[in-house]
Amino acid sequence: MARHDFAFTPRLLPAAKAAAYLGISESTLRSLNLPRRILGGKRLYDVLALDQYADSLTVEGEEATPEANTCRGKFGRRAS
Repeated sequence: MARHDFAFTPRLLPAAKAAAYLGISESTLRSLNLPRRILGGKRLYDVLALDQYADSLTVEGEEATPEANTCRGKFGRRAS
């Protein structure tokens, strides 16, 4: 087992692994402006925020809610 091959998903992920977790490219991930955690000099994505974002996406065949594509709709807070 390589040094960074985990049998579980770590809570904080670098951009490449966070993008892979969501099944999108890194450039798409960065365009989403999802919150990142700072650990030392690293900027890491929290799996809980990634899950929350994925859960907020419209399901094919279902009607989108009016706030589905807003900061409040995705994260329960007002845009600043």
